[in-house]
Parts: sequence; C-alpha cells; structure tokens
Amino acid sequence: MGPRRIVCLTEEPTEALYALGEQDRIVGISGFTVRPPRARREKPKVSAFTSAKVEAILALRPDLAIGFSDIQADIAAELVRRGVEVWIANHRSVDGILDYIRRLGALVGVAAKADAWAGELQRGLDAARERAQQRGVRPRVYFEEWDEPLITGIQWVAELVRIAGGEDAFPELSTQSLARDRILADPSVVVGRAPDIILGSWCGKKFRPDRVAARPGWDAIPAVRDGELHEIRSPLVLQPGPAALTDGLAAIEAVIDAWFRRRAG
Repeated sequence: MGPRRIVCLTEEPTEALYALGEQDRIVGISGFTVRPPRARREKPKVSAFTSAKVEAILALRPDLAIGFSDIQADIAAELVRRGVEVWIANHRSVDGILDYIRRLGALVGVAAKADAWAGELQRGLDAARERAQQRGVRPRVYFEEWDEPLITGIQWVAELVRIAGGEDAFPELSTQSLARDRILADPSVVVGRAPDIILGSWCGKKFRPDRVAARPGWDAIPAVRDGELHEIRSPLVLQPGPAALTDGLAAIEAVIDAWFRRRAG
C-alpha cells in the first residue's frame, strides 16, 4: 500500500520511515543523513540540500521523492519534469513536525502507528513544559543558526527553547521561514537583548564560543560574562523531524536546567 520506492531528499523522512518500520521502502537518501546511522550503510546517497544526482535518482525508479521547503524547489521541479512524483513538505513549527509524521505515516499505510508515535512525542513535549513551569525562572536565550552573517533560530527552534524553559531573544524573527529574513545585520542588537544563554548551532561547522565572546561589545552580555555559550549540534535541532523533538529538545533543556541550578545554588 502506498509508494514502494521512496527517495528521501532530506533526513527527516528517512528517520521517520525507519522509526515506523517502513525503511524497506527507501531506495535513496540525502548525503547529510546521520539518523539513524544504519541508513548511511544501507541506502545510496543521491542528494544534498540544494543539489541532487538526478540521473542516479531516476535509475532507482522511485515512485515518490520527499523533500523539504523552498531550499529544494529546483530539485523538485527537475524531478517532476522527469516524471517523478514529489512531495515537498513545508512545515516550520513543532505542531507541523507532529503533523508531518502523521501525514507520512498515512502516505505509506501506517496511519495508526504514526499517530501513536506522534502522541508519544507530544507527551514528551508536555512533560518538558511541566518541568519548565516547575523551575519558574526563564532565561532569555539567543539561538544562533549561523555566524556569517548572524542568523537567529527558525520557528520550531524558538518553540523548543520555550518548551524547554527559556524565552527566545528574537521572537519577532522566529516566524520568518526564510533564513535571509532572520539575519541580524547589526550584531550589537544581541547586546541590547541581553541573553542569559547563547546557543550556537552552525550548520556544517563547529560552534566557536571564543569567537562569539570576542565580538565587539559582547562582553556586556550576561551569557558571555557568565560563560553560558553552548553548542547544540545541528543534526539534533536544525532539521524539522523527530530528532528535534527528542534529542534536540533534551539538549536545549539540559543547558537551561544547568543554568537554573547554578543560579539557584
């Protein structure tokens, strides 16, 4: 039932299909896939974020390709022109991730299983919210998605910060789906927001707290003054899939909880 030969152009459908026990449907994956680790051993890598090996994809005879957002619009258009059915998801929120899991499950004929899993993930989110309420105090958190130029976190990241017990430093920007609309042209605006915690998740390269702390004027920021600069690995949080709601949330919550304990102690 449903598509039998699926090419996953990003990681989140791969992770979700494996979790649902439907990995045998996958015939190709993104080269950036890290979850689950076995997928990299078992499936051919046929795409990146903005490019794909179209001929290699066609050779796999897919009956569906799954991608994400405007980032992959050109790939999707080329595959459609070549006769491949394509689903480009465009969710940008925590609720959108849960809905994505349900829709993907329905697409491959395991709607009940996907709905149950989404419910389990929702309960994990609710439990994190309850823990945050018990702490009471909420640190202001600046999440940096990129450093050249400075880009703040997308909506689902800002929502995870809130769920984990923090307050996003730039809530007015988080709802902007395109990265270019979340650029901070003037780094000094971060100083004005005075975040208690800085989280860095530079996609594709290691976060450098020393470079962040050395920015002009940033020594006045509480997070810099107190050494609260932490990396959240990008595979955990910058892809709108299950990882963000589990390991990504846990990583953010661990930083916030440690901040609260130091403050309380």
